[in-house]
Formats: sequence, C-alpha cells, structure tokens
Amino acid sequence: MVVSFVRIDDRMIHGQTVTRWAKEYPCDGLIAVNDAAASNKVLTQAYKGAASDKKTFVWTVDAFGEKSQKVLDSDTRYFVITKNPIDMKKLLVDQGFVPGDVKEIIVGPANDRPGAIKLGNNQSITPEEAEAIEAIEKAGYRVKFQLLPDVSIGYWSDFKSKFGY
Repeated sequence: MVVSFVRIDDRMIHGQTVTRWAKEYPCDGLIAVNDAAASNKVLTQAYKGAASDKKTFVWTVDAFGEKSQKVLDSDTRYFVITKNPIDMKKLLVDQGFVPGDVKEIIVGPANDRPGAIKLGNNQSITPEEAEAIEAIEKAGYRVKFQLLPDVSIGYWSDFKSKFGY
C-alpha cells in the first residue's frame, strides 16, 4: 500500500482534492478522518459522492487507529485527510501512524474563525491547532500550507513565530 498524500482540509473531500491533487499524487481511494463527519450519515454520503470514482471511507479517529494497519497492508493508494490539525496529530503522533514515505503534510483550507490567526487566503490556524502542527513537525514531518498544487504560502517554519514557537 502506498499512502500517496496526507492533507489537512476543513472541507475534507471536495472537487479540488479529487481532481487537482490526484493528478499530482495518484490515488485509488480516500480516507477522511473526523469523528463528527463519521457519525453523520448525510455528510458521509456527501463525501463519498464527491469522489464517486474512488474507494472512499469516512472514519472516526479511533476507527482509523483500528484499521490503519489494514490500510498499510492493502494494495490501494490512499489519500489520508483530516478536517483539522488536531485530528492529524492524533493519527501521526498519538497513534504513531506512519504513512509510508510521505514526510510532508499539506494544509489546505482552514476558515477564519474566532481566535484563529490568518496566515494566508483561507488559511487560518487557532493556537490549539498550532500546538498540534508543532507536535507533527517534532515527530519528523514538514507541514506545508498549500491550497492547490501551484498555490503555496510556505511551511510551518515561516509562521510558527506567530504562535510563540
């Protein structure tokens, strides 16, 4: 199995994920990990509909932990996507999931919210999310803020001082 791409995106699965990113990183399936989405049948069906030509799973963080070895053992190339950096930290740091050769975690859209610091267009991070990103980097990954394959505002190292790191 190859995890071909790891992304944090507050929309999780949408047209850009499936079309633009799949051209850069070929994939056969998508695994979206978020407790609220996994327990909402309407959202789960919407995510599956956005990627109707791919095997698509929407799992809780705990379900991912239980199934992650099966993911690694399969022949399917997967994107692993979480809705926020905190969920991604749970996978990569707390659960110790190693996504094959992927060492760069891509952060896509993160809406402006109360308490969030705006880093770029549609990319805002809360202090709690910053803490999770810092933990991901300390675990050996590079975190890049990139909405699309050709639209990047930089790496965590360019922004972490805004959060006191």
